[in-house]
Amino acid sequence: MKLKLDQLEVKLQSLVEGQLAGILPGLRVEDRVIQRLAGALKQNIIEQKDEGAIAPNVFTLIVAPDTSPIWKEQRTIEALKSIITTAGKEVGLKFTAQPTITITTDENFSADDIGVVASHKLEPVADTQGMENPTPASATEAGETIPENAFLIIEGVKVHPLTESVVNIGRRLENQLVIDDPRVSRNHAQLRSIKGRYVLFDLNSTGGTFVNGQRTSQTVLYPGDVISLAGVALIFGQDNPPLRPDLAETSPYEGQRPGASERPTAVVEQNTVDIHTDQLKQDKPKNK
Repeated sequence: MKLKLDQLEVKLQSLVEGQLAGILPGLRVEDRVIQRLAGALKQNIIEQKDEGAIAPNVFTLIVAPDTSPIWKEQRTIEALKSIITTAGKEVGLKFTAQPTITITTDENFSADDIGVVASHKLEPVADTQGMENPTPASATEAGETIPENAFLIIEGVKVHPLTESVVNIGRRLENQLVIDDPRVSRNHAQLRSIKGRYVLFDLNSTGGTFVNGQRTSQTVLYPGDVISLAGVALIFGQDNPPLRPDLAETSPYEGQRPGASERPTAVVEQNTVDIHTDQLKQDKPKNK
């Protein structure tokens, strides 16, 4: 099928007006949803000689905190999946898997703002497979299950999959996740796999570790959580996290939220990969 990307926004407009507008009463976001989805789809196409144009299938929507509940409703998620898949196929794009969607928030966004981050679910890069984790064995329980398909979105532009039981984060090059920012301490934070969940620990950092705006020393992470390392923003995501009632026994960890595991999430399986934010705050209304 011939690629018809010039028709993408027209296709999206018809679908958004028909399937999404009625679900989001009072929100004037139709035009921005169309623009952001079209941009994210176009900018993240992978051209393959045999397969043709492959569309991204991992989407993170960034919205205002006040409007996030309605975006997280299952009917909204299903409508978005249908809109993306239908519009993409109608213009000649192929999907290797059904799109997955994460909804997260930005406190600087107004009710009419929306950002879209898109990427691909890919296999790990060959030369990174089999790398050993140099962290101490005592940092996690022996045989601990690593949460499947978990990842971090770093500053809205990079995706880092979490494939180890312990992940040290900081400026030091020895860390599993190196963040070269002067605000971040050399050894700032650590993720540990405990009872099938990632738990975030602050390592006595100078600037502090925050989750959803609250300073923390240790917190169980749930998909959509926004982490701040002294101002450097990370978003935690996971594909279809299992419901774990036994986590109630892991107190006194902060931040446990019953039912959070049912939130729609996304998946990326690759080493750190650049992705496009489609100018998340482009066209944002100026403060009056």
